[in-house]
Amino acid sequence: MGDLLSPDRLLTTFGAFGIFVILFAETGLLIGFLLPGDTLLIAAGLLAATPVGAPVHLDLGAVLVGAVAGALIGAQVGYHIGRRFGPGLLSRPEGSRIGAGMRRSQDLLERFGPGKAIVLARFVPVARTLMNPLAGATGVPVRRFLLWQAAGGVLWTVGIVLLGYFLGATVPNIELYLVPALVIITVASVLPLVVRSVRQRRATGAQQASTDQSDALG
Repeated sequence: MGDLLSPDRLLTTFGAFGIFVILFAETGLLIGFLLPGDTLLIAAGLLAATPVGAPVHLDLGAVLVGAVAGALIGAQVGYHIGRRFGPGLLSRPEGSRIGAGMRRSQDLLERFGPGKAIVLARFVPVARTLMNPLAGATGVPVRRFLLWQAAGGVLWTVGIVLLGYFLGATVPNIELYLVPALVIITVASVLPLVVRSVRQRRATGAQQASTDQSDALG
């Protein structure tokens, strides 16, 4: 399953259509946080920069259309899932992956407000999956959500694809280093979430220890 969802396998097998399906699922379905959105986009940009006669070459225009369409349509589906099943999503236990992701997305929403949070969530793994149903569940107006998710979706997809394309066009034979590059990108995108999770667990543990100590002294 992991090999099937690897960006290079997806792109060589399904091309721009695979990009559409993966980004639709990542931004529209609650299982989307398992999917390789960022790495898929930059890999697509790299492969679009390869010569036309290369073993794997993607058309840049088709890549951009598939990426933007998948991200925007998926976000709208996620939003309407949130409007329909909002209370159940918000009541997920903190210990579950969806529950923890919902809390983080809610923090982002409260800190920056709907507009900025919806745009910023596009660049944060897990949050970009859960922000859309969260916006629906918390009553963000439809037109406001559509405006900001479209802005964030275009900025995210086009920006990262063109970054990959630029790297592929300027670094000779970069496709030979595609797999190591994707590993580095994946680690870089997930590391901030891991660090934050560890800090939150330590803070919760320290708070619990302090409470237990106060109860014992009392």
